[in-house]
Amino acid sequence: MKIVRFEADNTINYGILAANEQIHVVKGDIFNNTFTETGEILPLNNVKLLSPCVPSKAVCIGLNYHDHAREMKLTLPEEPLIFLKPSSALNHPNGTVEYPAISKNLHYEGELAIVIKKEARKVPIETAENYVLGYTCANDVTARDIQMKDGQWTRGKSFDTFLPLGPCIETELDPHNVSIRLLLNGEVKQSSNTSNLIFKVAEMVSFVSQVMTLYPGDVILTGTPSGVGPMQVGDFVTVDIEGIGALNNTIVGEKER
Repeated sequence: MKIVRFEADNTINYGILAANEQIHVVKGDIFNNTFTETGEILPLNNVKLLSPCVPSKAVCIGLNYHDHAREMKLTLPEEPLIFLKPSSALNHPNGTVEYPAISKNLHYEGELAIVIKKEARKVPIETAENYVLGYTCANDVTARDIQMKDGQWTRGKSFDTFLPLGPCIETELDPHNVSIRLLLNGEVKQSSNTSNLIFKVAEMVSFVSQVMTLYPGDVILTGTPSGVGPMQVGDFVTVDIEGIGALNNTIVGEKER
């Protein structure tokens, strides 16, 4: 099931995206599965897609693909390396990503994102996947020069617009065996499979929940594969994950938003 969040006629709603690109509008709570269809059906091209959830935080996992670790010639981590992106960085499908004037090296990082469905605190690995609603695409946009200058990652990862999510939440997905690609102006820059993840979904959810409480709609970005690189103003970037769809965004100058 593909869950979308969208705006139509100045109203924000959730819906189920059918194979014919028709949205079946729903009412109720998608996170505890108490929603029902309203009977209203809208064509996908008649609405504005929004980020499929509104997280209180995005917890990101660094260095979590075997191919990326080999590319960087780094030792595999013994436990997940986590950092945060704030809710103020949230961005939407087809939204514009601002290139900060103080940065000269803006990078893409295509990622699979886990969407949390219920409050999770100190969850054991054995039951961790029960706290997952589904999965979506993410771009962990990074001002690489600022990240390297600071020696820690908060500022370089946290500018407004640096957390595009979408286009939907796919609730029926094998998160450990799907292809993931990032395309820049139509050219493939990253191409891997989630089978290359170092830490699996249950491990990540459990690990993060030992540190901080996860709330419905929070996301965990599961790391990026090899091939990260720079973006320029005017570039069109796509994160494409098998079974979910494509998240598209355009890079603009800071004053063009």
